[in-house]
Amino acid sequence: MSGEKHAEEAIVPSFNDTMEHEERDEEKGDHSIFSFKSLLWHGGSVYDAWFSCASNQVAQVLLTLPYSFSQMGMLSGVILQIFYGVLGIWTAYLISVLYIEYRSRKEKENVNFKNHVIQWFEVLDGLLGPSWKAIGLAFNCTFLLFGSVIQLIACASNIYYINDKLDKRTWTYIFGACCATTVFIPSFHNYRIWSFLGLGMTTYTAWYLTIAALVHGQVEGVTHQGPTKLVLYFTGATNILYTFGGHAVTVEIMHAMWKPQKFKYIYLLATLYVFTLTIPSAAAVYWAFGEQLLNHSNAFSLLPRSGWRDAAVILMLIHQFITFGFACTPLYFVWEKVVGTHATTSICLRAVSRLPVVIPIWFLAIIFPFFGPINSAVGSLLVSFTVYIIPALAHMLTYKSASARKNAAEKPPFFPSWTAIYAVNAAIVIWVFVVGFGLGGWASMTNFIKQVDTFGLFAKCYQCPPSPSSKHH
Repeated sequence: MSGEKHAEEAIVPSFNDTMEHEERDEEKGDHSIFSFKSLLWHGGSVYDAWFSCASNQVAQVLLTLPYSFSQMGMLSGVILQIFYGVLGIWTAYLISVLYIEYRSRKEKENVNFKNHVIQWFEVLDGLLGPSWKAIGLAFNCTFLLFGSVIQLIACASNIYYINDKLDKRTWTYIFGACCATTVFIPSFHNYRIWSFLGLGMTTYTAWYLTIAALVHGQVEGVTHQGPTKLVLYFTGATNILYTFGGHAVTVEIMHAMWKPQKFKYIYLLATLYVFTLTIPSAAAVYWAFGEQLLNHSNAFSLLPRSGWRDAAVILMLIHQFITFGFACTPLYFVWEKVVGTHATTSICLRAVSRLPVVIPIWFLAIIFPFFGPINSAVGSLLVSFTVYIIPALAHMLTYKSASARKNAAEKPPFFPSWTAIYAVNAAIVIWVFVVGFGLGGWASMTNFIKQVDTFGLFAKCYQCPPSPSSKHH
């Protein structure tokens, strides 16, 4: 075991050097200021990575999972959460392996990554060539773009349940401006305190949903018919696929770590914790309200107004701001590399150059305000490839030759053979392509088009109860 450890450290020698250089640079100056700054701002430990993964994985989707349960039924909802959670753990591991493979090869060529954040499309480029770079860049950027859009839509959807004097579209304008301030957060190093607070906020919200639903009890005449239409079933399934597809920012989180080779099991531990939030809350709310959820994609809308609910709404708003930053930061990096500001040390210059990224996100959130259905559409069309299919295929192609497997920077930790890994990867590609992209794409787009037909593009207040004045007309 000690031999393996030394070999691993030899393969990625500058990982540890990075930490030492950072520490030496930071220690110049006042020690007390450095300590306080590190506590709040400058994270790179395994704990920071765990908080980042767990906090980023579950945000507004927590509020839509009861809606998915109403589309699929209790049993399918629980089983698919566990199933896609396990698939997500595996593909996050594959991404981490490919990152270490890429970085170790580049560092043997004496490539210096100081003032440069490695991203997923660069890993694909270095290991498989420019065609894979283009594929990775297209899917990853589009997914993160719509992931940011979803967070913005969720902000407007949630705040409406505290203050309905403004419609959801107006709230989208306001929160778009608020979320634009994330341009001032340089990198994932600087999300230390935000990740910690964000996970606390979702933990509170999840257990509020669970306890409030149980205390409320079942509504009169509640029904739990489960899946009544295939289109609903696969729409719910793709929302769950989306839930556990939060590792589109895995490479950036790894790069922010002092020792990225320790990332291997972080996503596993993060997902296990997320299960304790998603399964009880979705099951409890579905138990209490049943089929009513089919017309209420946001779980807050059915729970009675109280101080506890208002607190949960406010905490989720703050967390969605954080998650917006998580989804947008890789897009900021890509844009910086395009316009040539990525290597600059000026935070203000980088912030100004990032602003154009926020504008299309703001615009798309106003066009498609369909909180809930948009999750499933993004899950089937983008997450299925970005998070599941592309990593599995990339791993298979990277290690297709005997020499590549022999010289792999990261050997399989517990699988008996490379053949078993290939079999698992192939099964994931086939399943997700057929069920996630094929059936899920058909179902989610059918449902999405239905929302457009019902509410229209640029809907002023999606799924809002009719106002008293409109009832008279």
